[in-house]
Amino acid sequence: MINAFISYIEAEKRYSPLTVRNYRHDVELFAAWCARERGVDVEKVDLTSVSTNDIREWIMYRKEEKVGKGKDKKRGISAASMNRELSSLRCFYRYLRQQNLINKDIFSRISTLRTSRRLPSFVPETRMETLLAMEREKSATDNFLEQRNALIISLFYSCGIRLAELCGIKIGDFSSDFLSLRVVGKGEKTRVIPVLEEMGERVRQYIALLQRQNMGVSAQDRLIVTQRGEPLSRTSVQRIVHGELSGANIPGKRSPHVLRHTFATHLLNRDADMRDIQELMGHSSLKTTQCYTHNSIAQLQAVYAKAHPHK
Repeated sequence: MINAFISYIEAEKRYSPLTVRNYRHDVELFAAWCARERGVDVEKVDLTSVSTNDIREWIMYRKEEKVGKGKDKKRGISAASMNRELSSLRCFYRYLRQQNLINKDIFSRISTLRTSRRLPSFVPETRMETLLAMEREKSATDNFLEQRNALIISLFYSCGIRLAELCGIKIGDFSSDFLSLRVVGKGEKTRVIPVLEEMGERVRQYIALLQRQNMGVSAQDRLIVTQRGEPLSRTSVQRIVHGELSGANIPGKRSPHVLRHTFATHLLNRDADMRDIQELMGHSSLKTTQCYTHNSIAQLQAVYAKAHPHK
């Protein structure tokens, strides 16, 4: 049953590999709990007999269960994590209804848990200018690792792409003049992002470096690769971004997503239209994009508090 559900969200819903992995983990975790509660092997547990009360008990269990290791061990998962697990289970039980395996919506009386609103982390413009100056210097060298790492930082910031989108870029995804980039986002949705002229020239230089090092540059080859010409893993990209931001003494979180947030926040601060930002980011809902307005308001409040004569 679970395997059939996973095949459904992979083939028909076309969810990303990361989403599929998370959904499988969440549903299997719930199935294991149901099996323990019923005193049966997990292979024999009947997930079609689950009730709304079972879901409520599951939430209580997860909120009370001790998670983590050693000193980091704490009681209960966060509300955000719990909501993600509930989203996975909602999708699973919606699938069971579609397959006529159950006839009730057991989630109709289950509400999402309230979470505290956190502003997206971003790099201030002055700090970003310092970081980009460092990356331009690295791009001017013939050192493959320095050029590639600088290109990674610049692509995240200039295009606002996701980690998975960057790792999936193929050389042929750029237009012939390197002034636009086609990326495949969540749900296999494709969008075209404009590329700054300077950015396009840096991509050309990087591809020329790959050619000089005999690493192969067909249209189907990945852009971001290892020294052996193999696709660079998501974990390696995360590590590179963390290292580059640390080297520039950027405070706070140092992740690819921070650079994506920075892209959106800086555009908004420069009066870009909200719907244009939504399209560039690949957000399916404008509500998702609107979270960046809070960063702009927070910035205005800081300027106001510092500059107002009656502070």
